[in-house]
Amino acid sequence: MAKAIVGGYVLPIDGDPIEGGTVLIDDGKIVAVGAEADVDIPEDAELVDAAGTWVLPGFIDAHAHLGVHEDGEGWAGNDTNEMTDPNGARFRAVDGIDPYEPGFDDALAGGVTSVVIKPGSGNPIGGQTIGVKTWGRSILDMIFAEHVSVKSALGENPKRVYGEKKQTPSTRLGVAAILREAFTKARNYQAKRAHAESEGKPHDVDLTLETLSKVLDGELYWDQHVHRADDMVTAIRLADEFGYKLVINHGTEGHLIADLLAERDVPVILGPLFTTKSKVELRNRTLRSAGILARAGVRIAITTDHPVIPINFLVYQAALAVKDGLDPATALRSLTINPASMLGLDQQIGSLAPGLDADVVLWSGDPLDVMNRALRVFVRGDEVYHFDESLGEGVSKDRRYREAR
Repeated sequence: MAKAIVGGYVLPIDGDPIEGGTVLIDDGKIVAVGAEADVDIPEDAELVDAAGTWVLPGFIDAHAHLGVHEDGEGWAGNDTNEMTDPNGARFRAVDGIDPYEPGFDDALAGGVTSVVIKPGSGNPIGGQTIGVKTWGRSILDMIFAEHVSVKSALGENPKRVYGEKKQTPSTRLGVAAILREAFTKARNYQAKRAHAESEGKPHDVDLTLETLSKVLDGELYWDQHVHRADDMVTAIRLADEFGYKLVINHGTEGHLIADLLAERDVPVILGPLFTTKSKVELRNRTLRSAGILARAGVRIAITTDHPVIPINFLVYQAALAVKDGLDPATALRSLTINPASMLGLDQQIGSLAPGLDADVVLWSGDPLDVMNRALRVFVRGDEVYHFDESLGEGVSKDRRYREAR
């Protein structure tokens, strides 16, 4: 049955705001967005009264460890890093995700309906990421983008991890060498594979090199964990050398080279922004960086790096970035269309437009005002969260199987 969200202040993100707008949904997709008089609502459609609310697309956290690093579980619930091999391209975050961890309900409370879940930054090459919805009964019905990117790390984390093991890489030189060796092997593998196929001969499949081949072919993005400006330049040099699609993750010192990032059209998933300067490469962290990057022409997204920062605080980081100079419209784009577009997901999520997933959130007012909250959350057109005024807390749709009685 079709569903029509009517009477709200609709912010499509990639279009002008609509006072008293309508969002028509059918079969989990957005069918139409516009003024009430311009949208043909079927007679049998369910009507959702959005009067007095702001209607936005669900937010996206493009760099999270939701489900692979579970809240409050310690080592037992932490599957973020397989720190036994510097080249973990064959590892997949999807194999460690627990959809029943409480962070998924927290995400809904913060209006976050999609996340790109990534392995951690302990390895130079951490593994494959995946795009999932924040509501579902199993990972099977949460996945919306199975193949997004490969996570890689430069800087302190991998050199510390493997330096403590007294093996390569223990320096920035070693980390860069691991990446060069990995991509050189992948190029050689591609050549051998192509030769075998041209002669109709079988060839051994190497899961690590198959993954890196997809990066070289542009099928997967390269998500580069990096904080320091000099490490970002290394990331750019490596991307130039091997020709892959680079996305900077964290970008703590990105504001120091904002002009270079803009000139090279390198997008930045920025954050987390609430942390202390807990290690050397965070010493230049500032809430002003989002505004500086955006004004220079860099496409930015904002991340919590959950569980480093609780995922429901995603919008609060954007609000404080606005306080320190980020344009409000850009702040909302940094939570929606920007993270979607920089990872090739904008044909599915990121705005209110026909054909996209019906991930819609009704807010009590402007989300950038910290006094407002998500009142109702729809994922693929299904209402999965509402704020219960009588309880003073949010209620998520139950994920558990309930036996009929």
